[in-house]
Amino acid sequence: MPKDKEINRTAEHVAIIMDGNGRWAAARGKPRLYGHQAGAKRVRDIVEACPHLGVRYLTVFAFSTENWKRTQTEVAGLMRLFKKYILSEAKRLVNAGVCVRFIGDRLRLEPGLVQLMDELEEMTAKNSLVNLTVAINYGGRDEVARATKRMAQDVAKGFLNPETVNEQTLAGYLDTYVLPDPDLVIRTSGEARISNFLLWQSAYSEYEFVKTLWPDFTVQDFQKIVAIFAGKERRFGGLLAS
Repeated sequence: MPKDKEINRTAEHVAIIMDGNGRWAAARGKPRLYGHQAGAKRVRDIVEACPHLGVRYLTVFAFSTENWKRTQTEVAGLMRLFKKYILSEAKRLVNAGVCVRFIGDRLRLEPGLVQLMDELEEMTAKNSLVNLTVAINYGGRDEVARATKRMAQDVAKGFLNPETVNEQTLAGYLDTYVLPDPDLVIRTSGEARISNFLLWQSAYSEYEFVKTLWPDFTVQDFQKIVAIFAGKERRFGGLLAS
């Protein structure tokens, strides 16, 4: 390959499906929430590593629209964990220059949690070193359905001409309208599926499925995957230049 072709491509936006917390806890004879607590600590490590790897946007899948099917004990425990994480990490995130956003349908979440989410977003709004997006009560299909509903309402009100609607129009109604599409999506725990995560946004993302359970996923693992991405040619449906 000619010298001028040897260009490293930075994964500016990385999205992660943090899978394997429950299995990690079970292997240690612990309840599932023990694994979720360990997984929350791992998020901190990955966020702190992002600036050193050129990753400006990090999106993590914390709780899906399907996760309500889990036991009431686990769901309640996760909601408490989300509150605890926000309260314990808020100052650290502000001081580290992290801008936090939450995506997903907030209507089903309890008001106390939503208030903490709103406050953290406001506290970190002026930060820009790392943009951390946390998906809570999020599902890709649900997001598109909510977006199309809002778009239809704007058409009905005369704010939007249906003849002008295109891909960019719909993207502007998604929860992620202020974010670039993910360059790289990582799923831990050995499962090779996307589980309704960022369906629209990841149309041309590179995927890496790793066997490591999320609480064991280290900064070194993250660094290796980002390095692999940097060596890939991305064609987006076209051909490489000659």
